[in-house]
Amino acid sequence: MQGCAAAPVPREHGAPLTPAESEATWLGQWARLSASAHPGKSGFALLSSGQDAFSLRVLLSEQADRRLDIQTYLMGDGQTTRMLLRRLLSAAERGVEVRLLIDDMGAVGQGRELAALDSHPNIQVRVYNPLGVGRGTLIGRVLASAPQAARQQRRMHNKLWIADDSLAIVGGRNLGDEYYSASEPRNFTDLDLLTLGPVVEPLSHSFHLYWNHGLAQPIGRYHRVGGDAWRELQASLAEWFVTHADSPYFADLRQRYADVEQGSLVGRLHWGEGIALWDAPGKPAWRGRPALEHTMAGELLEQAGDPSERLTVVSAYFVPGEAGTQLLQRLAESGVEVEVFTNSLEATDVPIVHGAYQPRRHALLDSGVALYEMRAESEPDDDIGFGVGSSASALHIKALGIDRDRIFVGSANADPRSVWWNTEVGVLATSPGLAAELQALAEIGKLPALSYRVEQDAHGRLNWLTAHQGEAVSFEREPGGFWRRLGAMLGRLKWLEPLL
Repeated sequence: MQGCAAAPVPREHGAPLTPAESEATWLGQWARLSASAHPGKSGFALLSSGQDAFSLRVLLSEQADRRLDIQTYLMGDGQTTRMLLRRLLSAAERGVEVRLLIDDMGAVGQGRELAALDSHPNIQVRVYNPLGVGRGTLIGRVLASAPQAARQQRRMHNKLWIADDSLAIVGGRNLGDEYYSASEPRNFTDLDLLTLGPVVEPLSHSFHLYWNHGLAQPIGRYHRVGGDAWRELQASLAEWFVTHADSPYFADLRQRYADVEQGSLVGRLHWGEGIALWDAPGKPAWRGRPALEHTMAGELLEQAGDPSERLTVVSAYFVPGEAGTQLLQRLAESGVEVEVFTNSLEATDVPIVHGAYQPRRHALLDSGVALYEMRAESEPDDDIGFGVGSSASALHIKALGIDRDRIFVGSANADPRSVWWNTEVGVLATSPGLAAELQALAEIGKLPALSYRVEQDAHGRLNWLTAHQGEAVSFEREPGGFWRRLGAMLGRLKWLEPLL
């Protein structure tokens, strides 16, 4: 007897896309076609330009067919955020399922807007490790956090963007103008890694683990809005865009967007092996300091092993502590070329963290570690380093270069907070071409027009070597104003170091 075909079972809202569903999307087909000559390998592209990183996110929002999953530590208000919110609403209107997971600390003051976004039938917004009170202002938030400070100082620091379970972006960029070279007068110099191929599946799995964890709560539990609030938000964004469409940033973005539409989705792709790494989503609720092997940092150390030739550390906030300092010393003294790039005191946005790094410089330099500290202002017409988009910038990159074939790009800084307290995510990629590209960026970052080279003189005194108008300059006093020096002094308190 001939059987009748069963009606297709609808996919559960929020369930992972099946491989067939993912591959049926336009992005899935593009990813499959791109990988056809590299079976079993993952594809990677570094996104060092803030404008390019933003235009790619816009393009993925436009091209997604089934789902957009976005995980971020914070979301600032600005032209890039408003543009992305408008694109997310447009995607939802054409049937794309949008899920936004944001750390609750990064959602301070934006509850009603996020709830309005969440009111769309195809959009869900959840906040991580939330507080039920004190949500309107940062001061109120800090005061409300005091009774449970041990847990509330632990945050979800992950940054992840996944389109149709086919392409994923991981790295240091949150949502906000300063991450996409759209802020005046100061921007962050940052880095993302676009991935496709086998490594996307575990990254997508990590998002599902966080999304479904008990610490992720619907924004609607804390902020109530009408069922059609999203329409008001959409109208407000459309009205705003009419008056800002001719801004220089959007004019440049339209040109970049047109170039991408006429050519490849991204520039050159590098191929190799990729390992997705992330902290357990319940880490903020754990009691005490976890064992290193239970952290993403511990897993990264195990997977990467010791470098044999070269180690490049790029970290916006660099607090190596005693154990990290000894590790870098051991590597340098064994013949490994060790270079560290971080912010200078004048450039950092958190002087107290810089203060915890300051006492470690002598020991690192004594063992042969090279230290570069990014300047707050680059030389005129030297817009050339790490994707710097303006003359005023602060480093925000979190990356490692390991020997000549591996790199790690993610959300984690080289500091105790990233190791022990916050949750993080990243990708360890094995690809000589990708490693060479990161090293080329590091070579640019060494230029005196962009960074100070920190050295010791014969008497053990530190000097900051740089250039001004093409001439070599050396400072015997660390560049940075009074208030920054005062903040750094607090960071040198030993009992604070493990918390920074």
